[in-house]
Amino acid sequence: MSAPLGGPPPSLSGQPVDAVLAKLELTVRRRLDGLLQGNHIGLVPGPGSEAGESRVYHPGDDVRRMDWPVTARTTVPHVRQTIADRELETWVVVDLSPSLDFGTANCEKRDLVVAGMAAVAYLTQHGGNRIGAIITNGQDVIRLPAQSGRMHTQKLIRRVVETPRSAQGRRGDLAAALEMLRRPPRRRGLVVVISDFLGEPNWEGPLRGLAGRHEVLAIEVLDPRELELPNVGMLTVVDPESGQHVEVQTAKKSLRQNYATAALQQRAEINAALRRAGAGALRLRTDRDWLIDIVRFVAARRRGASGGALR
Repeated sequence: MSAPLGGPPPSLSGQPVDAVLAKLELTVRRRLDGLLQGNHIGLVPGPGSEAGESRVYHPGDDVRRMDWPVTARTTVPHVRQTIADRELETWVVVDLSPSLDFGTANCEKRDLVVAGMAAVAYLTQHGGNRIGAIITNGQDVIRLPAQSGRMHTQKLIRRVVETPRSAQGRRGDLAAALEMLRRPPRRRGLVVVISDFLGEPNWEGPLRGLAGRHEVLAIEVLDPRELELPNVGMLTVVDPESGQHVEVQTAKKSLRQNYATAALQQRAEINAALRRAGAGALRLRTDRDWLIDIVRFVAARRRGASGGALR
């Protein structure tokens, strides 16, 4: 792409909340919805569904919908089709740990978290669909019940924008937030998890449990400096969650290579855990156009790409 379609998301720093909300809604409704041509399948599953008739399996079908009794009886793979209900219930788990308060490119990771949530919220807000959220930031876990309507959607996004930055040394308990959605069981719907998925990977089990009942989308947010270090000489690196300061000599090629190798391995492990859990994976980066990344993700999902992963 020669020119950005949407550019970076609105900055949460130095702007009134109302201005941020207005820009996000305008961007999602006009630009993103326009690029998707009103067809959001691939990003959101559409109305809730219940089991319907079986049909022969085709490459790219969701293996979680395999109809094993029919497959065993006919010796031909079959999948169970679905019948649409009238409403979709969406839950968004929002991770606002201190590691999201970071960005070295066009925006902070936190800005992308809000943008990703706005995309899901505004694109699902129609026909009586409901949306709720669970916010975790290392200090509090905030649960906002699922309701319908534009005013509720605005209130939901506003609450995320206004959530205070947590103190260093605290990380949101993503696993506990996911468990809040598992018990008690809810009607089948869409669960979206927005995080950088750093820290202990104890979220995989709860995420797998949710994927057994719901459509699950993981939005992974990252910054290019989390993948490689620039050659800028002596650099002071701060861990936003522990507050620890470390000085590193980035002029050393071996250090930069070791860092990049370790970062690549870390991301590979996160991606593998998301695949094992049965979640689709959308990656948003602070140095890329978030609208283009979402459109490419939807196109890949529609083509039946494995897990819908976009890298």
